[in-house]
Amino acid sequence: MKKGMIMMFAVMLVSLWIASQWDKDLFGQTAFIKTNIGNILDPTLGDLMKWNLWVGFIIIIGLTSLVLTLSQKYLSDQVQLKEMKKEQKYMQEEMKKYKEHPEKLMELQKKQLEFFPKTFELTMKPLIFTSIPIILLFRWFSDYLMPQFGNWWILYYLIGSMIFSGLFRKWFDVA
Repeated sequence: MKKGMIMMFAVMLVSLWIASQWDKDLFGQTAFIKTNIGNILDPTLGDLMKWNLWVGFIIIIGLTSLVLTLSQKYLSDQVQLKEMKKEQKYMQEEMKKYKEHPEKLMELQKKQLEFFPKTFELTMKPLIFTSIPIILLFRWFSDYLMPQFGNWWILYYLIGSMIFSGLFRKWFDVA
């Protein structure tokens, strides 16, 4: 668990550094990260959004949700995650039964808290692999979509990704 937390902390620091250096000059190039990510994404995703902003944005949201869902499925132990979900559901049912008995309820809550580090550890690997590309995509989205939508693009993205992720998680049977 300790190694995983250190790795996650390192990835978060790198992600923050990338986000903070987006418009900065690096390696003798003006706006190095922004320019290079733009060179990659503008001819692909940018063309899709130039074709039709709304449809392109929805397609990109669907693609990112698909990639994140598949990474969750194939980079985490689905069997163990599903087993833990069953146990947590059972614990919640037990907690409902014993809500009038504070000592038993506390014991069950304590057991339920033990699931959080295990769940975090199991779901961390996909997060490590996808966080930096998602940060880069979000920074690019911000530059591309702010003139049209302002900060509202984030809300549109979140709503769309919740819909697509829910569908993909059901279709691919992801825990």
